[in-house]
Amino acid sequence: MTKPFISLCPEITRAHALNLMDWLEDEDVTRYLSDSRHVSRFIEQVVGRVQLPILTHLFNQGGRFFMAYDRRDVPVGFVRLVKSGPDCEMVLVIGNRDNWGRKLGVSTIREGMKLAFFDMRADRLIAKIHAVNLRSVKAFEHCGFLLESQTPTLMSFALTSERYLRLLRENPADYVTDIHITEVDKDRLLSLLAFEQAPDIFELEHEIERAIVVDPRDMAQDVVTMNSRVLVQLDDEGIEVSLVYPDDADDSAGKLSICSGVGMAILGYKEGDAFDWRINDRTRHIRIEKVLYQPEAAGDFHL
Repeated sequence: MTKPFISLCPEITRAHALNLMDWLEDEDVTRYLSDSRHVSRFIEQVVGRVQLPILTHLFNQGGRFFMAYDRRDVPVGFVRLVKSGPDCEMVLVIGNRDNWGRKLGVSTIREGMKLAFFDMRADRLIAKIHAVNLRSVKAFEHCGFLLESQTPTLMSFALTSERYLRLLRENPADYVTDIHITEVDKDRLLSLLAFEQAPDIFELEHEIERAIVVDPRDMAQDVVTMNSRVLVQLDDEGIEVSLVYPDDADDSAGKLSICSGVGMAILGYKEGDAFDWRINDRTRHIRIEKVLYQPEAAGDFHL
């Protein structure tokens, strides 16, 4: 079975709005959305009144809105995150019934969790679910949410940032490959995060937090560490890159910053690992073919 994959994109176009209108016309999709009528009217008004090709700013009023894409870059749903003080509430929909049962909901929740805790800095993430919506209840429970309160019609689940980080380290998703980083690299990268302003830098923080940390002298020789030189298969193209810190980056020389899309993607993976990663609004398939040079294997611990 193909591993589920979802990426969340903040840009909302008129085509996306039409997708949303189609999904919200399906009663099975809107049955558990308390504000589905309001959302449908809002989308109709936007499409009819605004002729702009990009509608992101309109959908982000009162919260942040993301389209959910599968690995083929096809929109399959949406996520809305609304921050209120230290708390953030998540609403999500997988729009096409043909996609139900493929674990895309769980993957979408996990991507929303990443944004809420690492990008929006929420202390607690909340999900309010109709009691009879068993599919959603199971999906949120699977991701670590705990029941906080319940009425005959509505269940309120919550996940704290502390519990999220603990589960990220101790109980990773069963379809996510483990990655390894050295203690030295982790310390340096955490220092970098304090000053780096790249748009998707929270992705790097997520990878650091989920990584298995090892002593540099115990690092396996086939793992991509900082300052490694690696042969990577990027879709159908083989490229040789060095993974470096931002000050040493030089794309023309194949020196990719850890803050770049490919750089963040390959950190900690080992030879033979293959995975999908969204880079520059496009999902890319990445395979680590060969670690040509690794500082730890060469005894270059000063790098």
